[in-house]
Amino acid sequence: MAPWVHWGQRRLRSFRAAFAGFRHLVGTEQNFRLHLGAAVGAVLAGGSLKFDYGEWLALVLLIGLVLTAEALNTAIERLVSLLRPEVHPLARAAKDTAAAGVLFASVTAAVAGLMMVGRHVGIWH
Repeated sequence: MAPWVHWGQRRLRSFRAAFAGFRHLVGTEQNFRLHLGAAVGAVLAGGSLKFDYGEWLALVLLIGLVLTAEALNTAIERLVSLLRPEVHPLARAAKDTAAAGVLFASVTAAVAGLMMVGRHVGIWH
């Protein structure tokens, strides 16, 4: 079989695994669903306020940042729980630190989003 066929099969498996991870996040993580809902709301707000190209670019990047942070947080939590099921200060610190990363990303996205909306409703010029 040609080498490119194996390459294509590996890429297909990678995408299948990624979509399985997405399904896991949607199916098991309430915070991920909350972030997805906020993303939909932000896209609807951007559409109704007629965001320009730069605002759409920022919005897409911020949504990606928050969803990626939540996915990585979930992965870290699962891995730590697997490796250290009992309560341990370092395991707790790892989980809390990963959660802080999601908080930073979410607050950054919320502030930027409010600034973009505020510009359209006359709060900022």
